[in-house]
Amino acid sequence: MKKIGLFYGPLGGSTEKVAKKVVAALGFDNVDLIPVKTAKAADVEKYENVVFGLSTIGKETWQADKSANDWDVFLPEIEKINFANKAIAMFGLGDQISYGNHFVDAMGIVGEKIMKNGGEIVGHVATEGYDFGESLAVIDGKFLGLPVNEDFEPELTDERVKKWVKVIKPLFK
Repeated sequence: MKKIGLFYGPLGGSTEKVAKKVVAALGFDNVDLIPVKTAKAADVEKYENVVFGLSTIGKETWQADKSANDWDVFLPEIEKINFANKAIAMFGLGDQISYGNHFVDAMGIVGEKIMKNGGEIVGHVATEGYDFGESLAVIDGKFLGLPVNEDFEPELTDERVKKWVKVIKPLFK
């Protein structure tokens, strides 16, 4: 398997914590852990296997006036990347209790741009076991990636990461 670029944001907090769990499950020698805050399109293009670790949007919408999130800053870079011949997996943090009608929407927003630029998203996850209203991350009845709720279900994270990595690891070239 070729090296995996795991791009995550923001630094510190739950997204970084889960990113490190994913790195451990994939194998430390297999992954470069890269904060999106300092990343550019060229950094992603170096990898055939990519994992994006997304935080909750952190504001009403991605189009709001103030960017409060590392992913807001990185989103224009995603639009520059040719994702053809890349395997892309995503995990997204969200709170299905407080934001049940926008649960892990960030995965849907980023996923749409990846697919528009020729990317194949691997590691879709069934919606069963998640209690939410709506999500932009659900396509054809499945999440585009792994939803994680560290606010209200942290006890489920390790098992969810372990199962998800078993699915995505063989799909990486």
